[in-house]
Amino acid sequence: QVQLVESGGGLVQAGGSLRLSCTASGPTFSRAAVGWFRQAPGKEREVVAAINWSGGKIYYAGSVKGRFTISRDNAKNTVYLQMNRLKPEDTAVYYCAADWTRYINPLVDMGEYDYWGQGTQVTVSS
Repeated sequence: QVQLVESGGGLVQAGGSLRLSCTASGPTFSRAAVGWFRQAPGKEREVVAAINWSGGKIYYAGSVKGRFTISRDNAKNTVYLQMNRLKPEDTAVYYCAADWTRYINPLVDMGEYDYWGQGTQVTVSS
């Protein structure tokens, strides 16, 4: 049974940093494409960043490029999202998602992922 668990969310002032972690139990993460998505109140869920199985291919949404960094440690079955220079508009519930069948390239479409975590709240105060 696959389980994804996010951690690292919290309350931070604008300009601050947080690091989110997504840890998988079950199959090894080393053959999974992983994505970070977020959903703000009243808005649709959107992709933030995505990484392929090896970490050699990465995608960032334009709104976070240059501020967020996605990385993975397959030995720890964990994918990270380092978020720097946070803005109030980054406030949302952040979700990680994984797929073990389409892992060659980063996946940016929600529908391409089979497994989701429960989400972690990130709140950025102005």
